[in-house]
Amino acid sequence: MALRIMKKTLYVHFVLGIFIFTFFYHHTLMGFQQNTPDSVAVKNENPQNSAALEKVLQEESQRMQVLEKISPAVVSIFPPDGSGGGSGVLISPDGYVLTNFHVVMNKTWLKCGLSGSKIYDAVLVGLDPVGDVALIKMIPPKKGFQFPYVEMGDSDSVFQGDPVFVLGNPFGFATDFSPTFTYGIVSGNHRYQYPSGTLLEYADCIQVDASINPGNSGGPLFNENGKLIGINGRGSFEKRGRVNVGVGYAISINQIKRFMGHLRAGRIVDHATLGAVVISDDVGRAVVSQILDDSDVYRRGLREMDLITHFGGRRIRTPNDFKNILGTFPKGWITQFTFITKQNSTLAEERKERTAFVRLQGVHSDAELLELISQNNNPENQPKREPGERPDPRRQEKKNPPDENPLDPQKFMEDLLNIKKDSIPAHIKLQTEIRYGWANYHFNRLRKMEVWDDFQNSHTISGKKKFGEKGQTWNLEGNLLSGSRFNWTWKENLCSLKFPTTEITWPISDDFTAPPVPAESEFVLPGMSLWQRFLSLGPEEFGTLHYWGYSILPYYESKEEEKLPLNDLPLYHVFTGNYGGLEVRFFFNQKKNAEDRVRLVMMELITPYDESCWEFRFKNYKLDQNGRFIPGRLEIVRGAEIIEEFIIEKLDIF
Repeated sequence: MALRIMKKTLYVHFVLGIFIFTFFYHHTLMGFQQNTPDSVAVKNENPQNSAALEKVLQEESQRMQVLEKISPAVVSIFPPDGSGGGSGVLISPDGYVLTNFHVVMNKTWLKCGLSGSKIYDAVLVGLDPVGDVALIKMIPPKKGFQFPYVEMGDSDSVFQGDPVFVLGNPFGFATDFSPTFTYGIVSGNHRYQYPSGTLLEYADCIQVDASINPGNSGGPLFNENGKLIGINGRGSFEKRGRVNVGVGYAISINQIKRFMGHLRAGRIVDHATLGAVVISDDVGRAVVSQILDDSDVYRRGLREMDLITHFGGRRIRTPNDFKNILGTFPKGWITQFTFITKQNSTLAEERKERTAFVRLQGVHSDAELLELISQNNNPENQPKREPGERPDPRRQEKKNPPDENPLDPQKFMEDLLNIKKDSIPAHIKLQTEIRYGWANYHFNRLRKMEVWDDFQNSHTISGKKKFGEKGQTWNLEGNLLSGSRFNWTWKENLCSLKFPTTEITWPISDDFTAPPVPAESEFVLPGMSLWQRFLSLGPEEFGTLHYWGYSILPYYESKEEEKLPLNDLPLYHVFTGNYGGLEVRFFFNQKKNAEDRVRLVMMELITPYDESCWEFRFKNYKLDQNGRFIPGRLEIVRGAEIIEEFIIEKLDIF
């Protein structure tokens, strides 16, 4: 009986279950039929939903287009034996690649891989060991070959929350050299990272949350438009193993732009210091506590307890602001700063604001810098700092100071750059010239002659040099601003400057510090004799003369320039060297198009006796009656004082 009742109960439950299933199936099917694509489209006609969906799809499409555009220019970099490695990015069609100094690690030549398993040889060009930047050049397989490359952006226009792309080869995953792609945002801009170990310093860098892992070093950081805004270098790996935790740092591209002329010149370049110590006053402002009396800022009037308000085109509110921007300039760079003297005075008339151009000093001597880069400066292998520890960013700990009697300089450089001549391929040797104090002097020679050839081509008639040959007599004529005539003559071993009632002479010799007669003219005649010698002989025969890099002028060349932001001022090619006891620099304008003439804009002398440098400013170039393209005006300036101005009419060479 109980069994029969149980069977009936199960039967009732079964029938009831079928009924419920049929009921819900029917209503579900009806609902599905009612929600056809047409009806969905009708229900989703909310304009806000449609616009949001369209925006998401558009942004996704744009990201894919940007990625497709920039990926071919990303480089995997390895030593010749294939061990280790990092990343880089092509910045020109002829093969120049930016990467980290700690990726190159003093190698003379390297192997580079591009997407699709394409491998090329590359040669070292220039090093910025303090800023952790290196420039290498991939060797094209044939003449006229062009590499894919990316455009540089503006890292000062980057803000927190901006989207960024990180590309590279983390952990060597890209076996076919196709880069890994990560996406994130800018977590912070204008960050300062203290030197890691003995040397590396990341000033004004960009902090991102996109993954930067070992192997990403040297790779590019892009903005959402695919413009290069930084070179990835550091990640926070301390006490967490070698895994990214969302805190990575990239060297800003605007800093690298300031060093680009130096890197392309085959140099090992140092970073700048002011020649003064800047501290915080009672309200946190940046004031000077100590200053070197042989520094250029001292010559420009800066003194202890003066307040720095602007530097390098940026507003300075704290010592950290100052330290951050200072670390982005190379040694010897010219920039502008504004300071207030006697800023604590209660009398308004005693407080004066001054603005001046200043040449920055270097953090290290050449010997110190070479010694430091001979050590291992990989930020991933440096000693870790304890939390809260803040070392002095300008203090350099020397593990092994240079010997007072160093070995042969040439051997030192060969050992430093790990050169084994028998292992270097022939085509690499053709682009390698190792010289003490240089990463690769071959590229310095190239840059120097490129500028000189452009200058010569701007000053020739029918294939003949306008500035004559060695041993010829020069005669320069014109008026002073007062209207008096002048006649400047160089012949044999004598330079003379004649006025209607006076004549100044100077015997030309190997000692350019010898005083003229009368002595009051100081370095006017020796300086102009160096100008005449340089134009006659050229950079190779002139003496010791190198290509230095780019620089702005220490003055405004025109009224229009005074209205420009400091960072928009034009950059000039600079040759530098020593001759006859004088340090000399020659400034040339950059050629922007085929029609441009390259001009010698300024010559600068730094004397062993004079606190102020001498500037010979050549302005208002014109074609004279002999068809020569010559300056129409010469200003001779010592410090901030104009010594004399010459209006030039013609130049005769015979």
